Amino acid sequence: MAASDSVQKTSRMREKIVLMSGKRKSAIARAVIKRGNGVVRINGRRLESIENEWVRAIIEEPLMLIGDLRKKIDIRVRVHGGGVSGQAQAARIAIARAIVKYFEDPKIEEVFRQYDRYMLVGDPRRKEMKKFGGPGARARFQKSYR
Repeated sequence: MAASDSVQKTSRMREKIVLMSGKRKSAIARAVIKRGNGVVRINGRRLESIENEWVRAIIEEPLMLIGDLRKKIDIRVRVHGGGVSGQAQAARIAIARAIVKYFEDPKIEEVFRQYDRYMLVGDPRRKEMKKFGGPGARARFQKSYR
């Protein structure tokens, strides 16, 4: 009996947990996936309780693409920095990358790439720096004389 008890303890300790991150503009998201029953939490709140439908739809995209596999995992995402849209897209990237690593199935990765390449790769665009002689990156101050 003692040998079987030690086997059960080690199998519990070796539960598969995947950590992944995603970035969008200045928002950074970290996703943790482990075996569960389909609970998704963003900054401690359940995904269903997010009021903004557009944000919820962006975050749910990778979950909808994997279908019934979503009921086998629990996902916890921590997001900070940036705005609402950047945070939603950073969370989406982190979730998609973590799902690919968790299931280790090339078909899932191919489905994500076919649907939207930026779900796994990330978007390198950043805000252009402000220059002198104007209020922004390209705009110039207006003249009020002549």
